[in-house]
Amino acid sequence: MGIILVYDITDEKSFENIQNWMKSIKENASAGVERLLLGNKCDMEAKRKVQKEQADKLAREHGIRFFETSAKSSMNVDEAFSSLARDILLKSGGRRLKNNNKPPSTDLKTCDKKNTNKCSLA
Repeated sequence: MGIILVYDITDEKSFENIQNWMKSIKENASAGVERLLLGNKCDMEAKRKVQKEQADKLAREHGIRFFETSAKSSMNVDEAFSSLARDILLKSGGRRLKNNNKPPSTDLKTCDKKNTNKCSLA
């Protein structure tokens, strides 16, 4: 229901490959699958090869969300996953709404204080 496309901001080739993945998704994935573009390693600004504006433009061309993240520092990781989950729920909730007239629930909340990297639907 959702695909995350990740490139390395310090590697132009990884960014160029995103176009190939977009084409593959269009040809092989279910129609309407949610997609998200992530530029990883934003903690390595000094080694940046792909400008944020380039990725933002690509995301806008494909009508998808874009985040710059850092797996190392966890910057924007939770926000990106929550955004994708919310978009998937809104899309699937819209189908449910047509079927049974019940509004979808899209609230995300932390499961427990010890493990804040996981979330559950409210």
